[in-house]
Amino acid sequence: MAQLAQAEDTDKNGTDQTRERSGVQSIERAFSILTQIAQNPDGISLADLSKSVGLHTSTTFHIVRTMTDLGAVRQDRATKRYHLGRMIFGLAASSSREVDLVATATPFIERLAQETGESSHFGLRSGDKVVLAARVAGSGAFQLVERVGAFRPPHCTALGKILFAALPDAQFEAFLGRIELTPSTSKSITDKAMLRTEIERVRSAKVAFDDAEFDEEVRCVAAPVYDHTGQVAGAIGLSGPIWRMNLQRMEQVTQRVREIAAELSQELGYSPA
Repeated sequence: MAQLAQAEDTDKNGTDQTRERSGVQSIERAFSILTQIAQNPDGISLADLSKSVGLHTSTTFHIVRTMTDLGAVRQDRATKRYHLGRMIFGLAASSSREVDLVATATPFIERLAQETGESSHFGLRSGDKVVLAARVAGSGAFQLVERVGAFRPPHCTALGKILFAALPDAQFEAFLGRIELTPSTSKSITDKAMLRTEIERVRSAKVAFDDAEFDEEVRCVAAPVYDHTGQVAGAIGLSGPIWRMNLQRMEQVTQRVREIAAELSQELGYSPA
């Protein structure tokens, strides 16, 4: 029986590895096809595409058909030649906007860190999480080590509360319905009714706090950044150790975070009127 179970495990592992290799190979082929299409601005025929990527015509056809269904590739009805699809251009445009946004925000958080001596951040919403798009360390003792590109939970971070408070009610409720409020510290909000109340407070005050909710030794404050359409484009935050960020200190830095966020919003074309 033990030998039979071992044999079954070996077969299962072998099958899983085969599927994994097959999946990787499919991804490699898809990217190879995208690359070839991108290098032909006038489009490329199926025959030339197959020859370029070194695949059989039928194999290339099945892959490119799936990519067409997904919107990554489009086929011209008249010439039958393949071109990059709208989805690719949409992703590129979105990425370009975010890069420009981060580049614009960086001098502002640099000034905030320099003036306060605390770590400053610029955050963006990414799905159901918050991504630290930019960070500048402060000069004060004890700085929270945070990696740019790291993801943070929205329910226990000041940046997250600001960004998710900007969601319309229906989207926020959908968000609540699909996540678990996993605690990071004993102060993390884990009750959905309490989070709703906190988000309403943030919407009203247009400022959010993290009172040792993500890191038990750190307090944070964040304010929204608006674009020219009046939508929340991101959030500026500031964090420091709880022994330095007392009530008086929090009041001081909160005002400066608000001011810097307003200045960045103005830079992005936002007009409060």
